[in-house]
Amino acid sequence: MNVIWRRYICNVRLRKVLHRCQSGNHPVAPLGSRILTDPAKVFEHNMWDHMQWSKEEEADARKKVEENSAVQVIQEEQVKYESEASKYWDTFYKIHKNKFFKNRNWLLREFPEILPVEIKTEEKMGEPLRDLIETNAANCFSRMPEVKNHDEKSSGSSDGQSKGESGRPSLDSEEHEKRLLKTELFPGSSATFRILEVGCGAGNSVFPILNILQNTPESFLYCCDFAPGALELIKSHSSYRAAQCSAFVHDVCDDGSPYPFPEGILDVVLLVFVLSSIQPDRMQGVVNRLSKLLKPGGMLLFRDYGRYDNTQLRFKKGHCLSENFYVRGDGTRAYFFTKGEVHRMFCKAGLDEKQNLVDHRLQVNRKKQVKMHRVWVQGKFQKPLHWTQNSSKLTFSSPFS
Repeated sequence: MNVIWRRYICNVRLRKVLHRCQSGNHPVAPLGSRILTDPAKVFEHNMWDHMQWSKEEEADARKKVEENSAVQVIQEEQVKYESEASKYWDTFYKIHKNKFFKNRNWLLREFPEILPVEIKTEEKMGEPLRDLIETNAANCFSRMPEVKNHDEKSSGSSDGQSKGESGRPSLDSEEHEKRLLKTELFPGSSATFRILEVGCGAGNSVFPILNILQNTPESFLYCCDFAPGALELIKSHSSYRAAQCSAFVHDVCDDGSPYPFPEGILDVVLLVFVLSSIQPDRMQGVVNRLSKLLKPGGMLLFRDYGRYDNTQLRFKKGHCLSENFYVRGDGTRAYFFTKGEVHRMFCKAGLDEKQNLVDHRLQVNRKKQVKMHRVWVQGKFQKPLHWTQNSSKLTFSSPFS
């Protein structure tokens, strides 16, 4: 009876894992799924989920973007915003410190992959249970030590490699990592699960993650930003633990700037509202390099501004740098993505798409009786188990416009 019950519980958990990784699934709302069915009740809540735009609303949004993009910033100013990008963000954090953005306590709900899955090693599992896991968890990202058992039927890799008769991928990637770790010690070298947050700012993701990881000492968090002031705020925070976190200044656009750890060892890269601040011509290079930091099977988690988000519609004329790319009054910049752009960028870097969705929500100011459409793009992209340096040079036909 105990064996049957354990198999049932495991099957339920696996279905949840598959659901959270499946491309196109909408994220769960913070307070449950709030669907607006009666327009007369729109001001009863601050946020409504999974909103569908009317043709009139979409046309109005497109018109506003055309209007605020009609006049672009002169080239000389654009060069300044690019060359002094770190200066503008450093000034931002010196002024606002850690009080501008709220802590991202929603991270674990949207991205449960930032935690290792607490399942015992296969030596402690019965054979039927292990077979059940291998069957149902195919192509779904998991943090089980036996991740090498996962099927690769839908992998985007084109290196032509296949698994052996045992159903397991080759051990080359494991041996490669062991050799890397033997070369020298580095922060987090003894960890078994490693996360990197790119563009960590004042730590609005760092500290919720550290709070989650405090009971898993084998985990380690790296976080970087190119604004020195932001890193000072993180390191001076009472919850910062050097034993489980390494915060460092780093410009992800600088190919010559090394990371304090070897390539190919990260389980997770978190890229949340960061890529939008980078000059569009440099985005692909950033994604390519981040993909090399992941270990085979590792996951890159992405969330950023979507096309026609209220933030884009509010820009005035003269703030447009290029198509869908703007500069704020403080010199910081923002790009607004489509689902297709995100798909092309990450797949071109050799990663397999596990989730790619547009999150439409209606934000409401009940006091002022104002409605604002919020649009975000969220994606989960996995590094193939058989990844080679040539994987980032894949060509493909995009199913998206």
